[in-house]
Amino acid sequence: MKAMANQESQTLLVTETYTSIQGESTWAGLPCFFIRLTGCPLRCRWCDTEYAFTGGRQLTIDEILQEANRSGVDLVEVTGGEPLAQPSCPVLCQRLLEEGKTVLVETAGSHPIQVLPEGVFRIMDLKCPDSGESERNLWSNLDHLNGRDEVKFVIASRADYEWARAVVGEHDLSHRVRSVLFSTVHGELEPRELVGWILEDNLPVRFQAQLHKFVWDPDTTGV
Repeated sequence: MKAMANQESQTLLVTETYTSIQGESTWAGLPCFFIRLTGCPLRCRWCDTEYAFTGGRQLTIDEILQEANRSGVDLVEVTGGEPLAQPSCPVLCQRLLEEGKTVLVETAGSHPIQVLPEGVFRIMDLKCPDSGESERNLWSNLDHLNGRDEVKFVIASRADYEWARAVVGEHDLSHRVRSVLFSTVHGELEPRELVGWILEDNLPVRFQAQLHKFVWDPDTTGV
């Protein structure tokens, strides 16, 4: 009982919670409840969630669970910022699993992913060179990937593509994870170019677009 009480009193700094469609990953298109945690140690050049670097509201895990349950949506994504920068994130994920939720965690891959409880679907974003943060990739995370996980590369140039292609091959990612995802930096690389490169190389990856940026204005938050 004491351990449970401690869990209930733990708090996280939350930028926003909202219900939308899942815009990325193999879960794209499905209704999803998003929990965006505040704070990120990375500063990717093309980041589209800079508003989550600071601010937010301090919520207990129970308060976050209440918001998730009120949404009526069983698919939940914990994102950021960088969710794993907050030590209580794994506890939140465990509690969401206990509530019967399907839990996705989108992480930049700069923090250890093995802290997340079994049952979470981990979507790890490996930073390409043009992001300016590729030196922050925690490569040991690749040793902990499994068939439930997804690895994402956000690509701004041909050089990024060639880097990502080499990483996929070197680490045999297409056979180790649920899906390898290639997407473009919105407004910097034409999707047709990336698709053409994938087809030319017959690369076993999944092209993805950020669906929410086609449904709403790309700068809209909370969607």
